This record gives sequence, C-alpha cells and structure tokens, in this order.
Amino acid sequence: MEPRMNLYTNELGAKISKRFYNVSLAIEQSTLPKATQNLVMLRVSQINGCGFCVDYHSKDAAAAGESAVRLNLVAAWRESTVFTEAERAALALAEEGTRLADAHRGVSDETWDQARKHYDEDQTVALVYLVAMINAANRLGVIVRTQGGSYEPGMLAGTSS
Repeated sequence: MEPRMNLYTNELGAKISKRFYNVSLAIEQSTLPKATQNLVMLRVSQINGCGFCVDYHSKDAAAAGESAVRLNLVAAWRESTVFTEAERAALALAEEGTRLADAHRGVSDETWDQARKHYDEDQTVALVYLVAMINAANRLGVIVRTQGGSYEPGMLAGTSS
C-alpha cells in the first residue's frame, strides 16, 4: 500500500494543517492530563486503523514517560489493571465518541456521567475536542494512506503559526 498524497507538501494542505495543529495545541495546553490525552489519542487511532497516528502517539507517549505496559495494554484497557478510573472514563468516552455509527445514540449518559465525575468543565471540553480532532486526523491519514513507522518524537512541532 503506497501513500496517495502528502498533505503537508501541498500549499493548501499545509495551510489547513497549521490551523488544525493550532487547535490541537490548545487542547494539549489544557488542564486535561497529558497522559490521558496520549492514551485517548492512541486508543482512537487504534480503533480507526491509522498507522501513522498509532506510531506518532505511541512514540510521543513513550517519550513523555508513559510505560510500555500501559501503551501495550491500551487496546485492552477494560481487561487491564493499569489505568485509573479517570483514564477509564476518558477511554470509554473516546471509544463511544469514535464508534458513532456503531452506537445508536452515541455517547451514553452513563459514560458521560463517569467522565464528568472525574473531569472538570474545561477538562471535559478538552476531552470532547480531543476525541473529535484525533478522529479527524485519523480520517485524513487513512484517506491518503499516511504510513506509520517513520515518526520521530517532536518532528511535527514546527507546524504551527
């Protein structure tokens, strides 16, 4: 499978990517714990089958100090003991928010209530936007077949402005 297009080398693609990155930067700078952000981005990327994003977020999480055990178990978080209740609530919201076509009513009230139990208003806003943005990024990567395996932590840090 060959990549179809590099969105960063196209003038319009680069312009849009900068705006996209700036939204992501605002989420990153929120009070939502960085470890939670990394776990959510990795799990959503796994669900959506975006090789580049799985590569990106697993490597960035490891570079930020996330353990290999937690990174390896995020795909099976329900059957694991290494995640906090707050992280479990975020992962549940992320999965239900990602699998909208599979859930007749989207994110359940139970899942929403669990997330609100652990995250304040600003953190919840960041979590909701994070789920939307990583889903959008995954779709971009899958559509143009951006390949995983070559990402180095921090290599996209200069894409803002």
